[in-house]
Amino acid sequence: MQPVNVYALAGESKLNRFHGLILFWCVLILVIDGYDLAIVGAALPAIMQDMKIDPTSAGIMAGSALFGTMLGAIFLGTLADRIGRPKMIAFCVALFSLFTAGAGFTHDPVSFSVMRFIAGLGIGGVLPVCTAQMGEYAPLKQRTRLVTLVFAGYSVGGILVAVTSKQLIESHGWQWVFYIAALPVLLIPFILKTMPDSIGYLLKNGRQDELRAIASRLEPTLPLSQQTEMVGNPAVLGKQDTPVRNLFKDGRGPSTVMIWAAFMTGLFMVYALNSWLTKLMAMAGFSLGSALNFVIVFNVGAIVGALGGGWLGDRFNIKYVLVCFYIVGAVALTLLGFTRSTTLLFGVVFVVGASTLGTQLLAYAYAGDFYPSTIRSAGVGFASGVGRIGAIVAPVLIGWLVSLNLPLEHNFMAISVAGLIGAGAVTLINQSRADSTQARKAPVPSS
Repeated sequence: MQPVNVYALAGESKLNRFHGLILFWCVLILVIDGYDLAIVGAALPAIMQDMKIDPTSAGIMAGSALFGTMLGAIFLGTLADRIGRPKMIAFCVALFSLFTAGAGFTHDPVSFSVMRFIAGLGIGGVLPVCTAQMGEYAPLKQRTRLVTLVFAGYSVGGILVAVTSKQLIESHGWQWVFYIAALPVLLIPFILKTMPDSIGYLLKNGRQDELRAIASRLEPTLPLSQQTEMVGNPAVLGKQDTPVRNLFKDGRGPSTVMIWAAFMTGLFMVYALNSWLTKLMAMAGFSLGSALNFVIVFNVGAIVGALGGGWLGDRFNIKYVLVCFYIVGAVALTLLGFTRSTTLLFGVVFVVGASTLGTQLLAYAYAGDFYPSTIRSAGVGFASGVGRIGAIVAPVLIGWLVSLNLPLEHNFMAISVAGLIGAGAVTLINQSRADSTQARKAPVPSS
């Protein structure tokens, strides 16, 4: 029997229980990840009052986790391709769960920031790994939809924060929204037992039995024996030891820089709103409960935007879908500052969620689509990590603007500029270098 190309097999496979298992874990982990990251925004007014700190200091506290996510995405995301994705996912879950809970025990801005920085390492590290894992095993025709579905879990986590935080904060104090974040450590043994390793990692380490088992789950009707050799693309596998350097090879260099720029602007918008939307709505005269309702609508919009963008991305050129999303985000953010009707405001916040957080979730899918499998974790990890520069700047900059007591619309207009820059960056990406474009041009290997 001829050797079986596992990458080609995964790309041509049809959705089944095996894909469902990977999808389940990646979505659940992103739900938890989204909760851990969003709780600071929901608890920020209570933390500011309890610790007696000003908006600028609060912005620095919120940004401490984002600095951790930058380093986590770059280093832990890249390291996952070397030590195995399930191990890295388990490590990140332990890191962000325990140290997020630890932040609830702090009583001053410095110790709180330290805890959030360490939690941020895990929060940032798990994002590119889940993207790469789902992207690697997803059927090629449905890759964008499945990856954006994974990242929709991130918004579900934000909704959980908005639904639970008001009652918890009012009845038990802001600390409790952090304490319950420790629970996901109970999932770690199950993740290690059931999550498969990446195809490239198994090929590199010669684990043929595991590859044959995965192949039979990808395509149950495929005839396999103990002598069947599982292979990948030799030209790609040979480059696996230098994943970071290969982000700039084969004509990908300029596009890699543009992807980083797009991530910076997208994450700037997301984290400016994550950290300050509740406070800005409160400044507009809404109560805590009403302000958190806007957070729910924002995250529902993000889910719709991500899934809708994924659907469009699988049917049309994902690059141009992403450009349109960035532009819509810039327009919607500007309108948000000038809308006075409460009913219309909910509608605008929904569109803002779809076209800012939804856009960023689609950007993760796009980065996963752009890079080949063996450097996918590194590609998405570096994009996510470098993009965190925008995420770190956002809460501090908006905190500074809030402290100036400018008209409310000026805060939203400042955030909207990032959407226009992001649209320009994506426009300059060379789509012909994308992995999905190359895969569609290449002949399907025989099994």
